[in-house]
Amino acid sequence: MIERRGLFLNFEGMDGCGKTTQARMAAERLRKEGYEVLESVEPGGTPIGQQVRRILLDPANEALAPRAELLLYFACRAQNVEQWVKPALDRGAIVVTDRFTDSTMAYQGYGRGLGREIVLTLDRIACQGIAPDLTVIVDIDLETSLARARARNRTVADNHETRMDEQAAEFYRRVRAGYQEMVRLEPHRFAVVDGRGDIDTVARGVWEAIQGKLPRHD
Repeated sequence: MIERRGLFLNFEGMDGCGKTTQARMAAERLRKEGYEVLESVEPGGTPIGQQVRRILLDPANEALAPRAELLLYFACRAQNVEQWVKPALDRGAIVVTDRFTDSTMAYQGYGRGLGREIVLTLDRIACQGIAPDLTVIVDIDLETSLARARARNRTVADNHETRMDEQAAEFYRRVRAGYQEMVRLEPHRFAVVDGRGDIDTVARGVWEAIQGKLPRHD
């Protein structure tokens, strides 16, 4: 008998959209429903990944070149896939991640202008063919995204993770357009949930999106 593969759920969106909160709420509900859940975040995920995250998000590293940035994201992801994501899926768990390659496609592929092919090539190397079964995009407009992200940064003392938040507005326009293009290219793999409502309203939309993907369990 072949062991059933688990389910891979990815949460995406512009900074400040609320995806982190929604990913946590979804993971909590899935556990209450009786599923084994692994929660992850990118960049980060593993202890090694957390060290890479500090390099990527530290505003002191403004000289980090786009291709170096891209490779660091995938180095972090390769470790996460090998150490946590693949073993969890192999044993039939549900993986809920706050960002994955879809973020890299949006931010580096489209935002930085590096293109789709380089991202897809590195994904094949780093991710061993593993891709989300469903990517939930919590969608908000650009102005709300920038306002929320910057307000968050002002309230966090000694915040050393603001480098990506400090990009120009035009960069974020390209990122949002990138997400929209990805949905157009793979509509079966994406669910777009309006992120402008209150937390519980957004959570209901998220649950509706993932319900049809859930494996049956006894």
